[in-house]
Order: sequence, then C-alpha cells, then structure tokens
Amino acid sequence: MTVPPTTSPDGAPALVVVAHGSRDPRALRTVRALLDQVRALRPGLPVRLGHIELNAPLLPDTLAALGDGDAVLVPLLLSRGYHVKRDIPEMAAGFPARTRVAAPLGPHPLLVDALHGRLAGAGWVRRPGDAVVLAAAGSRDPDAATDTARTAGLLAARLGVPVVPAYATTTAPTVPEAVAALTARGHRRIAVASYFTAPGRFATETAEGPWLTSAPLGTHPAMARLLLHRYEEARAGSAPAGASWPFAQFPAPLRGTGQLQAT
Repeated sequence: MTVPPTTSPDGAPALVVVAHGSRDPRALRTVRALLDQVRALRPGLPVRLGHIELNAPLLPDTLAALGDGDAVLVPLLLSRGYHVKRDIPEMAAGFPARTRVAAPLGPHPLLVDALHGRLAGAGWVRRPGDAVVLAAAGSRDPDAATDTARTAGLLAARLGVPVVPAYATTTAPTVPEAVAALTARGHRRIAVASYFTAPGRFATETAEGPWLTSAPLGTHPAMARLLLHRYEEARAGSAPAGASWPFAQFPAPLRGTGQLQAT
C-alpha cells in the first residue's frame, strides 16, 4: 500500500484540517468538498482531514498516519474554545508527528466575505431599518463569545447595519431572543447569518424560524483561502497584529513524546 506523502515537493508540512464532526451526512460531504478546494489552490500540498468526534477519520487516526512527519493542524472552527485550547493540542501531543496548531478561523475579514456572500445568496439586500443576527454555535468559554462579537462587529461594518450575535446552545441570547430584541428596537426586517462551518443540527434549527437565513459558510471560496492563510501563519510562527489567539501560546509536541513544548 502506498503511503501518502506528509510533505509537499518543496518540503512544506502537511495541512491537517481539524473539523468537529457531525451526525448530519451533509457536513462530511461539505468538509470534503472544502478540502478539495484547498488542494486546487495549492497543488502538491498534502491536505488531510481529522475529526474531533463523530466522523472518520478521527484526528488521532490522521495523526498516527503522519508518522514522524511535519504538519500544521488548522481548526475548522470559528472561535477559541475548549477544542482549540485543549482537545487538539492534547491529541497532537500523543503522537510522534511534529505539529503546530494554527489559530481558529475567526475572527477574520475573509469570514466576513463568506458571511456577506451567503447573505447575498439568500436574497439579502440592505434596506433602511435592517438588522442581522449572527447565529453561532455557542460555548462556555468567554473567549468564544469575544471572538463571535468581534466577527459581528466586522460584519456590521461591512453591511452597514446592526449585527447582534446569538447562539444555538449553551449561552444567551438565543436567535429568537435576539430577533425579538431587535424588533423591539424598531428594526423592521431582520435576517439571520448562519455562522456555522457546515450543515448540521444547529444550522437546520436556525433556518426553521420565520426569517431570512443564509446558508452555512461551507464551501464559499473565502473559506479555502482562510484555511491556507491560517496554515501559512502557523508555519511562520506568527499571527496578525491584534489577533485574538496568539499563536505563540499554542503548545506543540516534541517528536516521539507526549510532552509539550512552547512554540
């Protein structure tokens, strides 16, 4: 059996996209299509997939297949939280591969490109009195809420209308609560921007309300570009000024040990 390469012809490390995983089969199809877009943008770069849970390949299996090769793990996650801070680095520490963990995708202007594009694709056109709810998954980690609020601010600046974050689980406000609050403030038309990486339960439930709802970010072209941007950022060991997740604080495993070293 041929073992897939772990580096590109120019020696660049593999890019491992770390997805959460979902019971919805559309999610896996979407993520695989997104990885195909990344490969098209960077021919020759080994691009692998690993899931935190629910879907194969699981991240530990992907890490094991790397052997002692080099890789950058790029979370297909939109904010900081337990998975980014603990789960992914701890999984990586248990394998001999030399890995670096990139920052989560958000906040970033490319996400705003994708959100704007999905709203436009759903038929949204700015009118007086409009407002938007940014519907995210939710997390108990306050840094996740901070990151989502920053994305809401970037999207508001792009759209020229108020944008309020809301959550499908764990924290408040919910999407209906956010819609009700905006309605009480006099906004006549409210749209919901799906801040989810792929179709799944949260995106489906969000779209069931009586409001215009955009599609998940999915395979919007900006998403593949953003994955590669985070990959290159991590390779360089740097993050943009003002980034909400300082790459230098991510631990990376020492080759062949379960110990962590600062990068």
